[in-house]
Formats: sequence, C-alpha cells, structure tokens
Amino acid sequence: MNLKQLQHLLAVADLGSFSQAAERHYISQSALSRSIQALERELDVCLIDRVGKHNELTPFGRVVAQRARRMVHDAGELRRSAQFLQEGKIGTLRLGLGSGPSAILMRPFLRHMACRYPGVEVSIAPGSTELQIPLLRQRVFDVLVVDMHRIAPSPDLIIEDLGSMRAGFSCRAGHPLLERNGRVSFDDMRRYPLASTPLSAEVARDLMARYGAGADPQTAVTLRCDDIPALLDVVRHSDAVFLGILAAIRPHQEAGHLTELRLAPALDAVARFAFVTLADRTEAPVVGLLRQFVIDVLHD
Repeated sequence: MNLKQLQHLLAVADLGSFSQAAERHYISQSALSRSIQALERELDVCLIDRVGKHNELTPFGRVVAQRARRMVHDAGELRRSAQFLQEGKIGTLRLGLGSGPSAILMRPFLRHMACRYPGVEVSIAPGSTELQIPLLRQRVFDVLVVDMHRIAPSPDLIIEDLGSMRAGFSCRAGHPLLERNGRVSFDDMRRYPLASTPLSAEVARDLMARYGAGADPQTAVTLRCDDIPALLDVVRHSDAVFLGILAAIRPHQEAGHLTELRLAPALDAVARFAFVTLADRTEAPVVGLLRQFVIDVLHD
C-alpha cells in the first residue's frame, strides 16, 4: 500500500469516474485501474463497485476512503512542515549565550524571531561559557555564541570566529573621574569599584602589560559576574566603573546615563566572539538564520 494508491482511490470516490480520476493525476485510465486493483488485492476487499460507466464505493471502500483522506491530508501537512523546516519557518532553537553576546544579542534576537519567524520555538540561556560547553556536548544546546578567549579548541567542536568588538571602561554620567578631562590613570580608577565579567588569561595579560601588575583582574575587579545588564545597572547607580564590551553600554549611552571612560594610556583591547556547534551534526536551517543575525549585529 502506498500514498499514490490512496490518492487514486479518493479521486474515483470524489469524481465517480476512472477516466476523470486518471486525468486529475495525469496517468492513463488503465494505470489508475491497476493501482486500485493492487490496493484491493493487498486489503483483500472490493473497494469500488463498477456498474457500467458508474462507479461507487463499497461499504468497505467508504471506510478505507475515510481513513485514506486523513492519511493523505497528514502526508500533505508533513510535506508542508518539511518545507517550512528547510526555510527556517518552523522548528526549535536552543541557544546558549556568553555574557557579552547575551547583553548585545538576546533582546534584539528575540524580537527578530517573534516578528519574522513566529513558528520557531526559541529557548535562550545566558551563562558561563565553561558551563555551557558540556551542555552543548549533551545536546542541551544547538549552538553557543561565546567569548572566543574562553573556549578551548576541540575536534568535536566547530568554532567559527565572528570577529572582534572594542572593549574599554565606562562609568555613569557625572562620575568624578570625568572631571579629569581624559587624564585618568589606572591607579586613579582603582579608587572606585571595578565591575566586569570573568576575564580570560589572555585579557588579563594584556591589562597587566599596559597598566602594570596592579591591573591583574584577580585583584583589580571587585564586582564580578556573568550578567552584564546587572553590572551596568550597578555602574549607572554608583561610582563603580565597568570594564567590558563598549557596545553593551550603547543604549545607556544614547539615553545619557553612561559614558566611555578614557584612560591614559588608552586601552587597546577587543573582545572576540565565536559561533560554536558540534562537529558531524546536521545543522537545522534556523541555525543558519541565527548565524546571519549574529554576523549582522556583533560588530562595532
């Protein structure tokens, strides 16, 4: 039994004519007759009473046609769903975000998916890269967007470099350090709390190379967590200074609440982000949509 045989039966049931049913399916009348005869042999029942030029379903035929109609409809819906999956219009996406990408991507990506792809079920979890990598391997996540410096190369991971974004210091508008007209040293800034996400060893080396041993994040950073919006809220309402991706402060900067704090010498640092998936795993089309969105957004 196959779907074509059921479609041929339904065409005869709907049209009452073998010739018209054959025309509907662009086959010869004899080919359609053989198709229905094969179905009858398989089910071992007579499905159509052939009386001259008139054809009607037998009692068995009516039962089979009723169920066949549901099966044909379901098959059509399955094809439609497969097409939507290929186009990224339906499906699921389980996304893990590092602290920097979370601050920049989460809200705009959720808005983007709600407006453009409402049929896709999106689940986003921000958190520590070190904790998210095992979850990616366990298939809890489909993809991660994280700090490149905090992920070690591995043969089971595909790590795509998404480029860099400028990092620096920022503080609230009206902060006492802003009165120094750009002549702020790291020691000047150390008089105030320094807020940051956990930093990689590479970033720590860069900070100490530029500002000395006192810039070691292990001792210099006094407010540390993976939640950048929480850190920025603290900075906005206190004299704490934020060290991190400057793109994360952009909405607060446009609102006049936060501003970049320029130190002397200037911090010449960037954050690099990675798009991480599992190797040897078929990629869902919606992952491609995410990749393009991330490429469009994660840049200065």
